[in-house]
Amino acid sequence: MSIKSIVILTGAGISAESGIQTFRASDGLWENHRIEEVATPEGFAANPALVHKFYNARRQSLTRVTPNPAHIALATLETAMQNRGDDFLLVTQNVDDLHERGGSRALLHMHGDLKSSKCLGCDWVGPQTGDTSIDTRCTRCDSRATIRPDIVWFGEMPYFMDKIERALQSCDLFVSIGTSGAVYPAAGFVQTAKAYGAKTLELNLEPSAGSLHFDETRLGPAGTLVPAWVDAILKP
Repeated sequence: MSIKSIVILTGAGISAESGIQTFRASDGLWENHRIEEVATPEGFAANPALVHKFYNARRQSLTRVTPNPAHIALATLETAMQNRGDDFLLVTQNVDDLHERGGSRALLHMHGDLKSSKCLGCDWVGPQTGDTSIDTRCTRCDSRATIRPDIVWFGEMPYFMDKIERALQSCDLFVSIGTSGAVYPAAGFVQTAKAYGAKTLELNLEPSAGSLHFDETRLGPAGTLVPAWVDAILKP
């Protein structure tokens, strides 16, 4: 099959190889905090100072990590496909900036971005590199105590779903990298792509919860599997 359009989904597994701790909700904790405290609108309403402190630390931690070979290989694939006029879309569940730093541009952060904030007062969304607090004022409306992390919390709708759905319906190949396959709606992307005729491939350290839906699963570290797969795709 000639591959003219690829959609790739990445999860915590690709960032873990760069040293970012993976998020797993099975124990109810994220970086030693209860999920309800730091990853829900209710938690932010109850203790915004704690939530700001938590995400400030996550944002600062990005300075201590670098993209790994998997991030760089995906950027290489993007450039090659776009240069020949083909379609490429990278969708990540991760909120770090490792894909951007690895060179990716055709990228959607469906769960938000640590380096972005938004205003609950006027819906402003913009870049955030420094710390925030309950005293941070909105760049647009100058309101105080309305700035929150631009992160999709539990109970909120992921970003770009319409665009992602259209890409899944028209792609030739869907690839899932480093995902648990347990978090919806992303866990259902493979079924959508298959329903519209795409081939499906999983690259993961271990089989995901949705492995049975993929045409092929390859197991191993993303930093090894992804560059090898990209090399094979780009061979003349």
